[in-house]
Amino acid sequence: MGNDRRDRRLVVGDTTWRWTVRHRHHDGADGSCAELLSLRREGTSAVLRLVFRAGEGRYVADGWWYSGSVTNGRELVNLHEPGVVRRFVDMAATDGLFPPDAARGLELDAWPLYDRLIGARPPSP
Repeated sequence: MGNDRRDRRLVVGDTTWRWTVRHRHHDGADGSCAELLSLRREGTSAVLRLVFRAGEGRYVADGWWYSGSVTNGRELVNLHEPGVVRRFVDMAATDGLFPPDAARGLELDAWPLYDRLIGARPPSP
């Protein structure tokens, strides 16, 4: 089995992207976990981190599924699949979410992009 933590490469047109998937534990009172999809253009240090925090109607692997799994309880998405990453890259680029090359990085809530990716409405509060 390969190393799921490695820096992976995705070529879209003339642009080469680097991406990784990580799991992060929160130190706060709720102890929630998150999956992070980090994206950057090759040759830059500016990183866009799409953060999938666990919460009501929002679930991450956390030992229940395979690494990189995120779901709303109905649709499971694997963040290690290049086709899935390509769709997130396309949406983030279309929305102008990538930080400028001079920036260090930016973290964003990824669930709105997930909802668009699967074509679902956000769960009811």
